[in-house]
Amino acid sequence: MTNRCITTPIYYLNGDPHLGHVYTTVAADVLARYWRLAGARVKFLTGTDEHGQKVAQAAEEAGETPQVYTDRMSALFREMTDVVNATPDVFLRTTEERHHKSAQALWGKLVKAGHIYESTYKGWYAVRDEAYYEESEIVDGKAPTGAPVEWREEPSYFFRLSAWERPLLDYYEANPKAIAPLGRRNEILGFIKGGLRDLSISRTNFDWGVAVPGDPTHVMYVWIEALSYYLTCLGFPDEDSPDLKDFWPESIQLMGKDIIRFHAVYWPAFLMAADINPPKRIFSHGWWTHNGEKMSKSLGNVVNPFRLVDTYGVDSVRYFLMREIPFGGDGDYSEEGFVQRINSDLANDLGNLSQRVLTFIYKNAGAVIPTPDFLQSEDHEILAKAAHLHDKLRDDMEAQALQAYVQHIWEVISEANRYVDAQKPWSLNKSGTPEDKARMGTVLYVLAEVIRHAAIYVQPVMPDSAGKILDQLGQTDRTFESLKTPLKPGTKLSEPVPVFPRVEKM
Repeated sequence: MTNRCITTPIYYLNGDPHLGHVYTTVAADVLARYWRLAGARVKFLTGTDEHGQKVAQAAEEAGETPQVYTDRMSALFREMTDVVNATPDVFLRTTEERHHKSAQALWGKLVKAGHIYESTYKGWYAVRDEAYYEESEIVDGKAPTGAPVEWREEPSYFFRLSAWERPLLDYYEANPKAIAPLGRRNEILGFIKGGLRDLSISRTNFDWGVAVPGDPTHVMYVWIEALSYYLTCLGFPDEDSPDLKDFWPESIQLMGKDIIRFHAVYWPAFLMAADINPPKRIFSHGWWTHNGEKMSKSLGNVVNPFRLVDTYGVDSVRYFLMREIPFGGDGDYSEEGFVQRINSDLANDLGNLSQRVLTFIYKNAGAVIPTPDFLQSEDHEILAKAAHLHDKLRDDMEAQALQAYVQHIWEVISEANRYVDAQKPWSLNKSGTPEDKARMGTVLYVLAEVIRHAAIYVQPVMPDSAGKILDQLGQTDRTFESLKTPLKPGTKLSEPVPVFPRVEKM
């Protein structure tokens, strides 16, 4: 059986959950749900990153201790995970003792291998980004991200990142799919080729973090400590952990493009230096704007994901996020666009198809799946499109092409809507001749089979809504494997109810 490991980044607790967090979480959940339905063993990992100077400052501004602050904020992210109907196998907090042990064990491996040394850090640092920047990267006194920077001179432990320039380039040359999409891969390769300097990996000016083993005057830099969460979740530092052996080689790590450098340069270098293989694939998605503008509290245009789900329903939100833009690119959210997408794709296309077909069967075919008669060429054609759909969908998921996954399902749904309009089962029913009645039964069977395929394949994106359609179809086996067996005539249908009502802009 295939093993799959899907991870979100470990979300930093300096602010409330926003649309970007929801986007990554839903994308990871869609992948996890897909592979579970395909019969794979899956580990879906997520959690919260709770250390660092930025968190300590946010706690101070809130008038709370760092522990009280992170307890409260982590609960919000766990709530977000539940609200968007995500199904992680592990939700880890970096304040957990198991994570401290894991991070310190990784540090110990690097020390033992001779990749860490003590010196003094001098340079520019952005607290907001928890990142160092070269003099050449400073623009108008700020980091490339726009974050304020400050000059730092302090004792520090360093990781010999410079030694990993050639090994990283060799690794990415040998593994061309290890970073996606292509633009992010090119960005990372360009950064590495520009030259790597040794990396400061400890702090002495605050103490909210994991202590450096053997030197409690230092805490570990968040981008070495937090990244070890991926290993912690799979049982590290027990290198004989079955989860570590089974799932780490198949790990696909999703994140926003703002943190790709940490994951695609520092992280694999740490791992290789510790004699651990890098993740199989790092996928960096884009950012969401709101009505063409960057979301910010100062502009008052931050999209509240809790409100969005409360207003329009979780499956509508999940569908919009996966359908609206190619995964890996930037996208824009507008409420008008959201409502139009939901009404067009869900209410008009899938909703209307399932509602009118299943209602017609319920009222005019004895509320059971009809027995098909002679199949005509147009019947064979649409059934073949549904039967071969998974070939495309499998390729989409292997490439993390989540928008394409949805589009391919909708191509078949659109074809089914054209088919029902062309076949006119209502006219066949009205005519009442035995030939037309038999033809009507065939048409309805074909449509029910296509709807079954669409509903089963759309489960990773809209699990609740797909479940309602499959309930109405009388289907209990909802795995992809079940589609190898044709829909059984005579299956009793429950009374159909609309699954996707039209919505209005709130």
